[in-house]
Amino acid sequence: MSSDRFVCCLKYGTAYPADYVNVLYNATCKAMRGPFRFLCLTDRAEGLLPGIEVLSIPDLGLEPREWFVGGVWPKLGIYDRHFHGLKGRILFIDLDMVVLGDLDAFFDIPGRFIGIDAGPRWGRPGSTAPQQLGSALVAFDIGSLGHLADKFRAEKAAIMGRFRTEQAFTEAELGEIGFWPEGWVISFKRALRRPMLVDLVLEPRLPPATAKVLAFHGTPRPVDLIGQGKTFWDRFPHLGHGPVRWMVDYWRDNGGGLLKSQG
Repeated sequence: MSSDRFVCCLKYGTAYPADYVNVLYNATCKAMRGPFRFLCLTDRAEGLLPGIEVLSIPDLGLEPREWFVGGVWPKLGIYDRHFHGLKGRILFIDLDMVVLGDLDAFFDIPGRFIGIDAGPRWGRPGSTAPQQLGSALVAFDIGSLGHLADKFRAEKAAIMGRFRTEQAFTEAELGEIGFWPEGWVISFKRALRRPMLVDLVLEPRLPPATAKVLAFHGTPRPVDLIGQGKTFWDRFPHLGHGPVRWMVDYWRDNGGGLLKSQG
């Protein structure tokens, strides 16, 4: 395996301001001990910090409107067999992820492809429910899964018609895949959100020291928890509201400014 290590994110359209990338970059720098390169695949590079390497999103033959239909289909560009001529191990992280520490550990786990077990057993120790890929944090060797991007280009309409999301297509196409150790990547909703009514008076729990990455999926997003925009950031009957102190600290400590909620 190559010793070159890359952390990569994807930003397209206007849903995520540059602050999301900059905060992720600064948090990643704190969480990595060894050398690495931070990549951002984007069509909008304005406002990104100098240490971030800006690259174009590999062309998958998507029409402009298809970038925003269903799943995050442009993400399949990370599997491009030529991927900007780079070689090494890549850790792809969604912009909704909060880096808590020790990202080096994710590079130490070997495997053709490793992702989050984001199915029914996520956050429920002892569950025997089937595993289900979550592609918000995945690792693989650059170029080794080029057939995913090639097949999508060749069969785009059929694939988008059959699969609701790009991660469902990835899981079906790869078959056997690996998953991160339990507790490394935790769900905000399942691990930290307070029960209904309790969340009206208590803010979400602090992430445990054993967690390395905190995942936000759907509503709310991290920016909602820094108290921007709407008063209640969760969906009824959940009543989470106002700024969450530890999330505000994370955002500001990693160079983030005050943002308006995107949802």
